[in-house]
Amino acid sequence: MKKLSQLLLLLTVSGFAYGQSLDPKLNQALLQTKQGSIVELPGFLKQNFPSIEYHKIVQPGPQYLISDDPEYIRVPEAIAFQEPVQPGAVRLYVYNVNGVQEPSKIDRKITAVIKNTGTSDMHLRMLKYSSQKPTTNYFKSGKEGLADYFASKPEEKIRTIKPGQAIAIDEKLEKNVVKYDELVHGFYEFVIDQPGQVSVIQTDLKTSGPAALKRIKDVLPPKGHSGAGRGVFGVSNYRVLTDTILDTKNGAAELILADGKKDPWVQGYESSRGEVASLAGNYGVMYEVELKWKSTDSKGLALVTWNSRADDNKWCGGMATTMVMDKGKYEGGIVQLPSDRLNTKKDPEAILIQIYPPAPNGEVQTIKFTYSPPGASCLPTPLIFVPVDMK
Repeated sequence: MKKLSQLLLLLTVSGFAYGQSLDPKLNQALLQTKQGSIVELPGFLKQNFPSIEYHKIVQPGPQYLISDDPEYIRVPEAIAFQEPVQPGAVRLYVYNVNGVQEPSKIDRKITAVIKNTGTSDMHLRMLKYSSQKPTTNYFKSGKEGLADYFASKPEEKIRTIKPGQAIAIDEKLEKNVVKYDELVHGFYEFVIDQPGQVSVIQTDLKTSGPAALKRIKDVLPPKGHSGAGRGVFGVSNYRVLTDTILDTKNGAAELILADGKKDPWVQGYESSRGEVASLAGNYGVMYEVELKWKSTDSKGLALVTWNSRADDNKWCGGMATTMVMDKGKYEGGIVQLPSDRLNTKKDPEAILIQIYPPAPNGEVQTIKFTYSPPGASCLPTPLIFVPVDMK
């Protein structure tokens, strides 16, 4: 009997138990919060919510390259990433920091270049472009980088690269001054029609990336314990379909993506070592999520997220992201999370992403959104679906 009482006490933290109603104060707090803003939900977030089961389907997508190992480039001039690419679409995520301390902290350039390794002219057209100014505010880069990526449109300009020639992929990176400990964050998608080689290079401010490529011969070894990884990865896009229909009468439930367990890390290849590479965090991978739900108790459904890793270590003290949402109580579109400040800290803070009203006749509805693991934030970032009384 004592164990049963303890179980009931655990389940009814903040008045929310499986199948029961959310505490009226928390319910009202959710309804009064603007989309993207922080709402405090004391006693609620750390519950063991039922997990929403799902299937991941690998979708057609670009070759995916990420440069994030070594994350901190400690030598004044070096190639931090170098991989071959084939004709077609390419997604490139640059996430590197000027880490030069010896003999002193100095300004550097971190840039990305592509070399035409084919026998004919290469034509390059940018499809998605996101380039942030170097900064020590990594959360800002991660959140705004995703927002800019989602908002960007294909460019009409086509650049021509002669066989054996190399050019800067992003001219802004060529002009940026990167001070010690500043992050260079670039997120691109482009199409090419010849085989090539993509490199990420740290060099001095007077030397162009293509010129530095000619004189640097070796690629830095990876650190392994710092950064998400580097290489060419076999998955760039997932479609996520839930197994069952979520019913508001059953209480809150959570969707966990990019945790390395339920959703394993994407595998790839790192050519400087000739080894299999793991993308710890699945950063830069796009998840197109479809979730079916219904309301048999006339309640709506609020979607919130929070920083579940805040207590793990000093690197996990904040979380910030951006998602593309469909329409609910609020209009659909790109939503920075949070939108009312830089990041969210820890429990009891949650971020309201969207509220979905119930269908008048209780029919099944579909929620659709795009999620990508946020750079600079610890994972996972749980997506919790909370029944709310909208009356």
